[in-house]
Amino acid sequence: MQKDLKKELTLLDVFCVATGAMISSGLFILPGLAFAQAGPAIILSYIIAGIFCIPALLSMAELTTAMPKAGGDYFYIMRGFGPLLGTVAGFSTWFSLSLKGAFALIGMGAYLSIITNMPLNIIALLCCLFFIFLNLIGVKEAGRFQVFLVIGLLGILLSYVLWGMKTVSPVNFSPFFSQGSGAMFATASFVFISYGGLTKVAALAEETKNPGRNLPLGMSLSLVVTSIFYALVIFVTIGVLAPATLKTTLTPISDGAGAFGGDVFKVIISVGAFLAFISTANAGIMTASRYPLGMSRDKLLPAVFQKISSRFKTPYFAIFFTGAFMILAILFFKLELLVKVASSILILLYILANLTVILFRESKILSYKPKFHSPFYPYLQILGILGGVFLLIEMGAFVVFLTTIFLLLGFSWYKIYAQKRASTDSALIHVLERLVSKDKELTSDSLLIELKDIVLRRDEIVEDRFHKLIEEGRVLDIEAPVKIKDFFREISGILGQELNLDPQGLFKNFMEREKESSTVIRKGLAIPHIIVEGKNIFKIILVRAKTGIIFPGDEIVHIIFVLVGSADERNLHLKVLAAIAQITQNPEFDKKWLNAGNAEELKNIVLLTERRRE
Repeated sequence: MQKDLKKELTLLDVFCVATGAMISSGLFILPGLAFAQAGPAIILSYIIAGIFCIPALLSMAELTTAMPKAGGDYFYIMRGFGPLLGTVAGFSTWFSLSLKGAFALIGMGAYLSIITNMPLNIIALLCCLFFIFLNLIGVKEAGRFQVFLVIGLLGILLSYVLWGMKTVSPVNFSPFFSQGSGAMFATASFVFISYGGLTKVAALAEETKNPGRNLPLGMSLSLVVTSIFYALVIFVTIGVLAPATLKTTLTPISDGAGAFGGDVFKVIISVGAFLAFISTANAGIMTASRYPLGMSRDKLLPAVFQKISSRFKTPYFAIFFTGAFMILAILFFKLELLVKVASSILILLYILANLTVILFRESKILSYKPKFHSPFYPYLQILGILGGVFLLIEMGAFVVFLTTIFLLLGFSWYKIYAQKRASTDSALIHVLERLVSKDKELTSDSLLIELKDIVLRRDEIVEDRFHKLIEEGRVLDIEAPVKIKDFFREISGILGQELNLDPQGLFKNFMEREKESSTVIRKGLAIPHIIVEGKNIFKIILVRAKTGIIFPGDEIVHIIFVLVGSADERNLHLKVLAAIAQITQNPEFDKKWLNAGNAEELKNIVLLTERRRE
């Protein structure tokens, strides 16, 4: 049985994990290198890169509130495109996040090696082991540690901005476009890595309290706050450092602090940088380890990755595996080029996130019920896709070539291991079925059932007796027009067989009940219901009649709930009638009912519509 992860993360935790995953090398290392490419216009480069993140942020927010499961973007890309692209996306995201975490650990080692005189790699290795232990204890503890780190970091950066503003030299900003406006856009692609951790908090969706609110709000606040801090800190840094110095330094913020605050403030900012690298490394292990867990659940990786600690409720094997890879990266990899490859993979995943929203919406899967809906659909998603393609082009041919190699490795693993094990159902197949197939043979119900179960868990829906009756009930989908006598004969035959009752007697009861008073409740909806002899008997049959069933008075009915119960179940009978009344009052109910793709979707419409439960 699949174990659930513990829901511990609050809005503050989500904000701090996302912010901590962003503010590190993107602020404390890259500004000097970026200034050499674009001059003072790098302020706009950072803002442009942040704007390019907005479509992906909103798309991921929608997808993660619909499917708040471990694995984040991998999970919904898998459900959108199927196991082949899901395998590639899972490996790619895990790889890029792990490398970013390793890069941050090396940054920590660089700062600490100055103080301790220990080898850089040894310090980074020890720090990695500490974070592995921290994440094994629990996501709550790791999240709380992240809050402490990020609040401390933002406080230090705020003091840097407020103090530094007084000594900014306007001369340093002229000419603003010293390398031309084209360089500004090229540099936006270069610094995109600065926002690479923004949406990775989606990987922790399963462990987030009230994900429908906390995920989109926490991610949005993080993007806004981080973009503002990037712009302000870089503005001050350009204003206080000589251009020749800024172009060559790998510690621009610390050098800026030394320029107006002396050695003491330079040390304080260095502490801030250290906190930033710590927060990124912690967020890296915390989020990256959820991808092997999610992939294992889908049979793309061995089952051992699903092992969850009974005491701490954390995926300990996935954490060990991620930590081991980061240790290898620290000891053996040349990270500069690999981090660029990781950034290009992230841009590709952002493109896929926008495509996945389009896929799910156009699939018309009724159990796709996000708590948050991305605005300006599909224009925002199309803009995000085009923006991502633009950024990939700006990366350069060699980086794109290396990225392709990593994607091919993921494809190879799928062909060797996952192809024979994983389910092939996806939103893409549902879209194709709607476009080209009339036989409904391309898809199974597995995706519909999984999405329904996710919504039930997400919304903590109580499975009362009505819920169970619907799940166990029969569904009839009638295409041709039918007279009421023929309809009741068919229903009586089905119920007679299931309940071991006389079909002719059932038919007579249905017809007599209809003569007493019509069971047509409103236009298009009828609830035929009768009492039968026996005890503990209750059955519901759901019926969709696309062209209609002709009831007395020439009433054309498309939605029918047939109820049969024994006298001792009268209270349940009344509760079921009340539940159906609540459900069918939904303004979208009739449209959804007529447009549902199959029997499973018809059940899901009833099961997932909001109502009072007992």
